[in-house]
Amino acid sequence: MTSSTSNSVLSLIADDMLEVDAVIARRLASGVPLVGEVSRYIISAGGKRLRPALLLLISRTLGYDGPQRFNLAAVVEFIHTATLLHDDVVDESTLRRGRATANESFGNPASVLVGDFLYSRAFQMMVGAGQMRIMEILADATNVIAEGEVLQLMNMHDAGLDEIGYLRVIRSKTAKLFEASARLGAVLAQAEPALEDACADYGRALGTAFQVIDDVLDYDGDAVVMGKNLGDDLREGKATLPLIAAMKRGTGEQRDVIRKAIESGGVAELDRIVAIVKETGALEVTRVAAAAEATLAIEAARKLPDNVFSRGLLQLAAQLLQRRN
Repeated sequence: MTSSTSNSVLSLIADDMLEVDAVIARRLASGVPLVGEVSRYIISAGGKRLRPALLLLISRTLGYDGPQRFNLAAVVEFIHTATLLHDDVVDESTLRRGRATANESFGNPASVLVGDFLYSRAFQMMVGAGQMRIMEILADATNVIAEGEVLQLMNMHDAGLDEIGYLRVIRSKTAKLFEASARLGAVLAQAEPALEDACADYGRALGTAFQVIDDVLDYDGDAVVMGKNLGDDLREGKATLPLIAAMKRGTGEQRDVIRKAIESGGVAELDRIVAIVKETGALEVTRVAAAAEATLAIEAARKLPDNVFSRGLLQLAAQLLQRRN
């Protein structure tokens, strides 16, 4: 997604996002100084805030402009931030969004425990919405995300992972919170079931496409622009779609190079593997898979009322494949 595209869409909800930021700052308050310090460190790193933005765009598309959208958008961001804290510990990551990860700066114990704080604070906040349906959606999403994390852990260093297994992980680990964010916007607007499902379909497809493109950028991105180390997925032993496609399309020798790197988590052959991924057309295969998901998102968005906000949703999906960071 180009920065100009995302900025033009997000400008539609710029004032709303300021309200969300105010909620986030207020609800990060804690009597334990380290909690606030670590939380503010990772949240202040920025990022696209696509999940809360999606909730806000869906809410406005369906005509809801009540204050609860700010609270739930902050809840979604807290849940996402908690997953990042835990992810970086599990993956032993050292760089995110161009600076040291929280675990690198504060240590693994602090990162895990502050992640737990953010999860529990999110659940405190969702109670304030006073709707069992909202709690059901977020509890289910959090559970599925945790399952996705465990699935990914089980798949580490597994060079035999196929596309179905890969998609199962990212639809649980990444796309589920996109889906929940979109569905929450519809629930707040008291949308009819068909519209609610269309919103959820949009979020799930958008989140899947976003992650697939993210995996492309691990082999075809700019480390400075992305704010993370290229080859991190390989270093962690993750068989992402570019590698799965390259092994399927490559020669026996090329498959062996990739398989050994996945199984060992070694990046000594990173330059060669990047070349293999490009030579075999694996990046194009992966982008086609992302395009298919983006198309599903566009189809779902077209079921929503036609207004400036729904057109923003269409623009997000249509321009996703131009993402470079």
